[in-house]
Amino acid sequence: MSWGKPDTILVSPVGEIAPWISLALAEKMAGFFGFKTRVAPLLDDISFAFDPDRNQYHSTRILTELAACCPRDGLKILAVTREDLFIPILTHVYGEAQLGGTACIISISRLISGVDMGGPDQGAGRIVKEAVHELGHCFDLRHCEDVHCIMHYCRKLEDVDRKSYHFCRYCTIFLSDNIKALGI
Repeated sequence: MSWGKPDTILVSPVGEIAPWISLALAEKMAGFFGFKTRVAPLLDDISFAFDPDRNQYHSTRILTELAACCPRDGLKILAVTREDLFIPILTHVYGEAQLGGTACIISISRLISGVDMGGPDQGAGRIVKEAVHELGHCFDLRHCEDVHCIMHYCRKLEDVDRKSYHFCRYCTIFLSDNIKALGI
């Protein structure tokens, strides 16, 4: 049996994630990137990435494990967790991705904080924006200087809220070129 090229974006819930979040992300990612999507839990436990001194999870370690367990049809993996994430040089991250690679992860823990002030739709919007942002990195997009572009780097929630749900003209062209280069 011959296998074709990977052509599916996997949305992978890690831990206790409400099913509607995974399903909504799968639907939105299909719209943004134009690939098939499916929900596929890949990691049951991420305790290997826990840092007791910080009481957070080292996201880079999780990405390595996710990429290693990618199924044959998996083009990219978007993991979503409730756990607070970090990389050593920052106090926290909303997410992290392998630039041009297979895996990315977002944490909803800080994205839904303060939602009482903006309503539940604002929290859901933040989750979608950060998911698209991290998957954009997997498709080799870098941070964008345009504060409204979805690829703009965000240091705080206000930055996430300010950016749009769209790629700027430059990032749109770069994404299209990178997807065409995949030959799928």
